[in-house]
Amino acid sequence: MNWKLKKNLEDLLAQERGYYIYNGAGRNRMAFVYPNSYFVGMSNLGLHILYGIMNERPDIACERAFMPDKRVLPEYVRSNTPIMSVETQTPLDEFPLLAFAISYEMDYFNVVQLLQLGRIKVRAAERGEDEPFIIAGGPCVTFNPEPLSTIFDAFVIGEGEETLQHLMDVYLSNKKSGKKKSGILAELSKIPGVYVPSLYNHIEEHGRTIKITHDPAAPERVERQWVQDLDKYPAHTVVVTDKTEFNFYLIETARGCGRHCRFCMAGYCFRRPRNRSLSFIESEVREACKFGKRIGLMGAAISDYPEIDELCHSILGEGLSMSVASFRADSVTQELVDSLAKSGVKTLTIAPEAGSVKMRKVINKGIEEKHVFKALDCGLKAGIRNYRLYLMIGLPFEDDEDIDAIVDMADRFKDYMESHRCNGALTLSINPFIPKPFTPFQWMPMIDKKTAEARINHIRNALKHRKNIAIVTESLKEAYIQAVLARGGRSVGEAMIDASMNGGSSKFRRALKEMRVDTDAELYRMRSDAEVFPWSSLDMGLKEEYLWQELKKAEKLEKTIPCFDGCHRCGVCK
Repeated sequence: MNWKLKKNLEDLLAQERGYYIYNGAGRNRMAFVYPNSYFVGMSNLGLHILYGIMNERPDIACERAFMPDKRVLPEYVRSNTPIMSVETQTPLDEFPLLAFAISYEMDYFNVVQLLQLGRIKVRAAERGEDEPFIIAGGPCVTFNPEPLSTIFDAFVIGEGEETLQHLMDVYLSNKKSGKKKSGILAELSKIPGVYVPSLYNHIEEHGRTIKITHDPAAPERVERQWVQDLDKYPAHTVVVTDKTEFNFYLIETARGCGRHCRFCMAGYCFRRPRNRSLSFIESEVREACKFGKRIGLMGAAISDYPEIDELCHSILGEGLSMSVASFRADSVTQELVDSLAKSGVKTLTIAPEAGSVKMRKVINKGIEEKHVFKALDCGLKAGIRNYRLYLMIGLPFEDDEDIDAIVDMADRFKDYMESHRCNGALTLSINPFIPKPFTPFQWMPMIDKKTAEARINHIRNALKHRKNIAIVTESLKEAYIQAVLARGGRSVGEAMIDASMNGGSSKFRRALKEMRVDTDAELYRMRSDAEVFPWSSLDMGLKEEYLWQELKKAEKLEKTIPCFDGCHRCGVCK
């Protein structure tokens, strides 16, 4: 064992508050694994929630492990030191069960490398009875687990607070009785929300899923699970450390969204929208006081929380500052923006997503330009000088006029700032739209890379004469890798594994070609309404015809109103 690397983990632990360490006492050991750095992983609220829930059980001792960051990764490779847990610096392959939390497609490559560094066989079929049992959950695998299906023994589909508890009960009882892995998997497949990929056979041609069959022991479709009463499960930072992306104490206000934005996976796969009670959140705020950190409110749209003004007043009243994950321009309040300004927020972020009225109708955003400028007014009144607009290119039915509308909006937004004597920065965050599963746009092609580059360059050139306007984009190369993985099947997964073992994501296109996956066709073809998707074995609760109808409404620029009590349109609220 490399003692320097062990000391690094001990130093991380020494700077934490709230972790769990159990010494034997009959508990079953498991590790939560986040396939990115500690810095990123400890900013993930889902990891905190489930780490806390597992350690509150009397029969489990749960630790954490992360992908080494770029600073120390070469030392792991050079010294052949296995990945170790933070709490006890135990090598990963010594844990009987590993649970991965997966939030981003680009982390799939890290999953493979992390298992290799942990001295664990990558493919589930190659792992023996005495080797770790490996499961995964999180947004990505809820929407489409297939690119990872040969790696994991089982997946949790949906929200994990209740499903993971059931999975652990069945796993531990069957393990104790001496049942073999195949028998345990058959039992796990009976749990609502647990998907066992080895019980499903995917027939593919050139990377396209043609047919899916399933073992009689498994259900034809696995139903997504969701927590109906959020107040039953606290959702806040459990392990407090300064070494995170934002250094916040995270508190969840709500889950799901009922706005029906047609591009957004969260809006479809985390329905129904649910709010935590104000009294419950306020109790978590009071608990956070002893740490003195800025509160980071988490939710699909914080401004949609019905008692947001009262919550802001409570947080600042406790002497704390705050920030928000996101807000909607049509529901933002002056109280919320004032509270952000008082908390030291220097940049206000607004997400119109599109520049033209037409495109906002296509995506059913529900935000008009007057809402964007209302949010700007709130910011100016609060003394905030810098602004960021989130925008997409390559949305379905987009044309050149819609790109010009982005330029026009940016010009007029900056003019308005300057007319109010605000010479702060305006940043446009512009990225290509990626079609995702279980949305009305899951059938649509992605914009080709050359067109995406041309449209971003057009916006840059049109605005280069303006002072204090910056345009930032994420890696276009990575966007197209994400797009392949997001809607990919098992052949895509095999290519991802091969690329990971031979240099990483830069080798992905070559690996796809060797797997005879037609990358361009998978990115740029329009799917039919009879398409068999890789994720067709999953059931998000949505009626099969509902998403197709929403696609047709997008083409006609027709509006879909938000969720309301008594609504049964999509099928989630049975």
